[in-house]
Amino acid sequence: MIFITTAKNGDKIEYRDRKRWLWVLSVLSPSLPGLAALAYLASGSAWWIVVPVVFYYGVLVVADHFIGTDPNNPPEDVVGQMASDPFYRVLLFASVPVFWFSFLACAIAAGQPDTPFLVYLGLVLSSGISSGTAITVGHELGHKPNRLDQWGAKLANAVSGYGHFSIEHNRGHHVHVATPGDPASARLGESLWRFALREIPGTAVRGWEMESVRLARKGHGFWHWRNDILQGYAITLLAAAALILAFGWNIVPFLLLNGLIGWFHLTFANYVEHYGLKRELRHDGRYEPCEPHHSWNTNHIVTNLMLFHLQRHSDHHANPLRPYQALRSFDHLPSLPSGYPGCFLLAAIPPLWFKVMDPKVIAWAGGDLSRTNLDPSRADHYQSAKVLTS
Repeated sequence: MIFITTAKNGDKIEYRDRKRWLWVLSVLSPSLPGLAALAYLASGSAWWIVVPVVFYYGVLVVADHFIGTDPNNPPEDVVGQMASDPFYRVLLFASVPVFWFSFLACAIAAGQPDTPFLVYLGLVLSSGISSGTAITVGHELGHKPNRLDQWGAKLANAVSGYGHFSIEHNRGHHVHVATPGDPASARLGESLWRFALREIPGTAVRGWEMESVRLARKGHGFWHWRNDILQGYAITLLAAAALILAFGWNIVPFLLLNGLIGWFHLTFANYVEHYGLKRELRHDGRYEPCEPHHSWNTNHIVTNLMLFHLQRHSDHHANPLRPYQALRSFDHLPSLPSGYPGCFLLAAIPPLWFKVMDPKVIAWAGGDLSRTNLDPSRADHYQSAKVLTS
């Protein structure tokens, strides 16, 4: 499709979104765990179960490296047309049942009485990766104000049981991002594993508190049926109850691990998206507004097409209502060395992550540690000349 408009100077602008049909990859790729589970049930070959994991943490990492990046942006004059084009929104909704398909197919395979233990683990790992990726769609839909999009977000987040995500993310993380008090912003010198112990409970508690305040203002208690968090949890519990009725209690470990792995993939994303970056505290005691340089960006085209442009995170945080298809890249942004799957692997090994990313953070801050979101327990280490000059 060609978007046509007229610039302020009267010139005609024509823009063809060359990614338009490639966004379908964001809808199709989540089906892989489900298809692998069905292939296992049909053939009995356990090798099918490893395909989704190899694809996500092998094929995509290699593809990002060799295919590279795409820094191109749509002309600002056509963004309004792109934002109102229903095609892009339909893709978001179309992906939600695909995530549920993969979750349910993996659950059915895991629920069979003769499923070997290692196959069971492989199924829950594949399902968990897919369920965590579903939060990407919940993230995009959850930023939209209308009720249909909000319910789409609840359905997407319910695959992993992350019912509090939209509340916490929109009202908490976007307000406090890149500040020391934000549990979803990783600090310089903080390992992924220490961050997870702070982020997972911290964001959950903050989400519950914020929803309690919202309901109280309307004269409702926390357990009221209008509680957006409980609505999301209810979807998860209904699905879990149906699976327990169908397969018995041996499906419970699958359900718990699916949620844990899904949650942890959001933790992975939160960790790499703002690691070490900090907004300046102004004289009036308030932090400066969030700008693109307060988030790590990556233009790796393959994984961006798989994740609805989530990796153009810099523009998203500066302009949270801008739709995924119109998110921009800017010059001189702090940039990740790979797409998210590659960065997740790197973050899982803290010494390697620190070796690659710490010099980037310190360079971003101009060598001034006071401008970074520094882990207080690691301050002495980072004040050494060796770290600052490495």
